[in-house]
Amino acid sequence: MILRNGYILLDNKLVRKDIEITNGIITKIEDSIDCKEYIDCKEGWIIEGAVDVHVHLREPGFTHKETILSGTKASAKGGVTTIMSMPNLKPCPDSIENLKVQEDIIARDAQVHVYPYAAVTKGQLGQENSDLESLCKKVKAITDDGVGVNNIDLLIKAMEYAKKYNIVIASHAEDLVDSKLPQGEYVAVRREIELAKQIGCKYHFCHMSTKESFDAIRQAHKEGYTNITCEVSPHHLLLNENMIKDANWKMNPPLRSEENRKETIKALLDGTALMIASDHAPHAKEEKEQEYSKAPNGIIGIETMLPLIYTHFVDKGIATHSDFLNWFVYNPIKVFSLPERKLEVGYPGDLTVLDINTLRKYTKEEILSLSTNSPYIDMEMKGFPLLTLVNGKIVWEVK
Repeated sequence: MILRNGYILLDNKLVRKDIEITNGIITKIEDSIDCKEYIDCKEGWIIEGAVDVHVHLREPGFTHKETILSGTKASAKGGVTTIMSMPNLKPCPDSIENLKVQEDIIARDAQVHVYPYAAVTKGQLGQENSDLESLCKKVKAITDDGVGVNNIDLLIKAMEYAKKYNIVIASHAEDLVDSKLPQGEYVAVRREIELAKQIGCKYHFCHMSTKESFDAIRQAHKEGYTNITCEVSPHHLLLNENMIKDANWKMNPPLRSEENRKETIKALLDGTALMIASDHAPHAKEEKEQEYSKAPNGIIGIETMLPLIYTHFVDKGIATHSDFLNWFVYNPIKVFSLPERKLEVGYPGDLTVLDINTLRKYTKEEILSLSTNSPYIDMEMKGFPLLTLVNGKIVWEVK
């Protein structure tokens, strides 16, 4: 397979190159590769496939919202070749047996690489730890995402297992008091940072959204605790609470004030937040059409994550192409100890080609997720993927 008429990033410049992939591995990157047949990249930017460490695939248990097949097809369409799937499933991956149910479906249906999280507590109920001794040998990370672990004894035990097996524990930081208000997040963040310092484990905060949270994480970094990390999501970077129209704008953490939105951008640009994750959370149409207070939290986002950030950050000159690759490829791989991916000879052909020249609307009709709960429908963006490869195999292509 030869990729032609595309650009790669070299020394912070986009340079036209041909790429040869043989048996799933990048074998040549040259100015011109002689061939009769090739894939036309149409002046697009060829990058390593993106990594999304925060995806709800809903299977097993909630296949009316999403399946592993549909969710990974949406991932491929979004240029994301590696995802980490959240444990709010039925059965919950709180034991090796339950984890295997999901792993078997992944092996059969997944179109991209999928690394499941295991749950911190049984059923994510916060009452009793999962089988952490067994699970931590099998997974890259553990989390009870969707609910904060407010039982400190259980959280400390999970941290100790995460440290023992050198994996990440990821937190949906949410204190029980004023949980949806900004202090519900940052009170938990401050408390959990102190515990993480004490235990010395790799501790990652999901979807951070408040100034006080970022200040606390920033201070931990200044003190040398670089094993404490965090992600931000496109919606907290681009949207605020005054923009809410309906339940397709409802998520947890909720959209915050404009001040907190600006602080989220600041945290990303100054390196407090190392990565961007979609928090892709599909829900059925009838669930989101309920009145706002009754509708479930969550929006889909894996198909729009790359174009949104390219459009609003790289294309506007707020961030560089290198920043984009750090946020979506290199930093998540490093933090979660995922298999290394580079656009170099010898590495797997996990690539996506972004159309950085065409501004177009995102339409409801094009969505590959089973759910359409997106606030971004009809928004104009650049950077939609033209082609996505996993191990040199085409998993998405604009015809």
